[in-house]
Amino acid sequence: MKLKICGMKYPDNMLEVGSLLPDYMGFIFWPKSARYFEGEMPELPKSIKKTGVFVNESISVIEEKITKYNLQAIQLHGQESVDFCSELKAKFGTSIEIIKVFSADENFDFSVLKPYESVCDYFLFDTKGKLPGGNGTTFDWRILEKYSSSKPFFLSGGIGIEELENINEISKTDLPLYAIDVNSKFEIEPGLKNISLCTDAINHVSTETNKKI
Repeated sequence: MKLKICGMKYPDNMLEVGSLLPDYMGFIFWPKSARYFEGEMPELPKSIKKTGVFVNESISVIEEKITKYNLQAIQLHGQESVDFCSELKAKFGTSIEIIKVFSADENFDFSVLKPYESVCDYFLFDTKGKLPGGNGTTFDWRILEKYSSSKPFFLSGGIGIEELENINEISKTDLPLYAIDVNSKFEIEPGLKNISLCTDAINHVSTETNKKI
């Protein structure tokens, strides 16, 4: 199981979190977000996949950010269509991982995922709320019992240390849970991560992964 720490904003803090070696580090390129990132990105360990988070953005802007920040993954957090994802996949091939986000609640229709399977590398399930993301609350993970795809997925939405304990139960199932995405509950303020809590998250995920090996 991988760990993604999202919503990075401050270069010094990026270096601190980077020293913990999470698998993914997320940078939000949606101007309306309190964690919106623009500016200089420090050199980070090459093992960390730098992930750009976009909301209904144009392909040209996504390409610009990929080039500027040497991104290895992009996370699509809006209403991006299958054709849009297909165009991105054709443009970048295997050089960029495409993570398509779906906002989930008890009424989520899992059949909408099928057309995206061939044009995305991963799905990400976040809590449905007023904002595209960053609502700070979890959804009822029991709905994942209806997940019938073999596509690996990220789990997000208000995950804190206590929720990580509950994720252990999901990891014991046959669900293809690939990664945990954490953000607001590991912060001092929006965009500034608490290194102690992030260390706890890294250790927890590492421990659970080792148990499964």
